[in-house]
Amino acid sequence: MAKKNFHSVPWDGDWAVKKEGVSRPISIHRTQANAEDKTRILAKKAEAEAVYHNRQGIIKDKDSYGNDDCPPRDKKF
Repeated sequence: MAKKNFHSVPWDGDWAVKKEGVSRPISIHRTQANAEDKTRILAKKAEAEAVYHNRQGIIKDKDSYGNDDCPPRDKKF
């Protein structure tokens, strides 16, 4: 079974951390940086992917944690 990813998304003027496929947020943060930190921690713990969205809800970045049989080439670095 595929692991569920964690997303940092805009939420009513604040930022929320949500698990993929679940409508209710795990946590709500005042700053984008705090939400992204929590997203990263949860993704590392679950060995899943952290997905970061911008204020418009568009994906701006992703980080994968854990083992991947076919890892993508990271074009950032």
